[in-house]
Amino acid sequence: MSSFKENLFNKDVMSLDTYIMFKLKEQTAKLKPELVAKNRAPISLSMGAPTANPPKALVERLKEILDEDGIHTYSTPKGEDYFRKAVALRMKNRFGVELDPDKEIYSLVGSKEGIANLIRFLITQKETDKDIIMVPDPCYASYLQFIQCAGGLAYHIPLTRENNYMPDLDEVFENFVKQGYNPENLKALIINYPNNPLGVSATREYVKSAVDFCKKHKILLISDLAYSDLYFSEDEKPFSVFEIEGAKDIAVEFHSFSKPYAVTGWRLGWVCGNEFVVQRLGKGKSTIDNGIFKALQKACAEILNSKEGDDYIAQGNLGYKHKQAIMVKGFTELGWDMSKVPHTTFYLWMPIPRKYKTSFEFCEDLLSKSGIVVVPGTAFGNCGEGFFRLSYVCSDEQLQEVIDRMKADGFYY
Repeated sequence: MSSFKENLFNKDVMSLDTYIMFKLKEQTAKLKPELVAKNRAPISLSMGAPTANPPKALVERLKEILDEDGIHTYSTPKGEDYFRKAVALRMKNRFGVELDPDKEIYSLVGSKEGIANLIRFLITQKETDKDIIMVPDPCYASYLQFIQCAGGLAYHIPLTRENNYMPDLDEVFENFVKQGYNPENLKALIINYPNNPLGVSATREYVKSAVDFCKKHKILLISDLAYSDLYFSEDEKPFSVFEIEGAKDIAVEFHSFSKPYAVTGWRLGWVCGNEFVVQRLGKGKSTIDNGIFKALQKACAEILNSKEGDDYIAQGNLGYKHKQAIMVKGFTELGWDMSKVPHTTFYLWMPIPRKYKTSFEFCEDLLSKSGIVVVPGTAFGNCGEGFFRLSYVCSDEQLQEVIDRMKADGFYY
């Protein structure tokens, strides 16, 4: 029992649960001896993180930089000059977007940290009539926890096959008002295309509608573009919100090194866009951290606009395309309709087999019987019930083993 007062932490923090991915990891670890004993050693398709090694050129350059004078001293929260200039050049080369590296770009300890702090800075804690941020449903689970922990309210926007995962935002707002929410409390809209967990993209016309919506209601548009470089078709090549005219007036965008360069543990990203928001977020962050290790910034700045970096991304995408083909073939044989799959990210969003009533029930059964770890759709929002998410980031052999086990253990659609 704790000897502290009951109100040591605020009630929003006290109501938080362990992040779903870590809960799955703990549950898998408990079951591992039993699963190994029956030749069903766990295969994880839950964590959305690359398992390949980073680009060799990146790692070798980092080793060299570690010996440079002054590289181990404090950096600056905004990011070193060479880092921000490299980001600006990348945004120009990749998206055709012009950004001022001094005013419109800020370094992050991973994009997750940046989004969490931005949400915390936007929301004023109130007992009633709380500040509101609109989020997609399903969505990256951490959005909901960020908002909850900050004392705000997440308003869920359903992403469904019926609305082609691009809901009419004017209808959303109309329902928002009808349900009794105060428009004055609405602070921001989060969009995430390519989407986690769905893997789907949006059209330029839809993102323009989001820009127009936020301008109309004078709220911030937060674009999470963590999967901008994971695509298998030029037809679905992800684009920046700033390719939409006028977006910089009301939007910021978050980028990450984790997915394209397989450096999830390095924790490095950036936010860019509206100068007022970027600088205000920066002022808040300057009281929290002293910037990112300069060696990481320098090595990543160099890979960002290099042939080695672009070749690595292209080869990685070919690998993911092949892995997706393995899963599409396998799940088709298991009875799923795989005629429409997205060509971005490394996720598949699938309906649970018809004999199961809930996502949790299916995922728990699949783990305990076959040792296969997938994520119940409800971890990503209310609209996730009846679905599960899998990540095809492990080896080709393990992916085929997943299909073989499901066939052997009777997991057909």
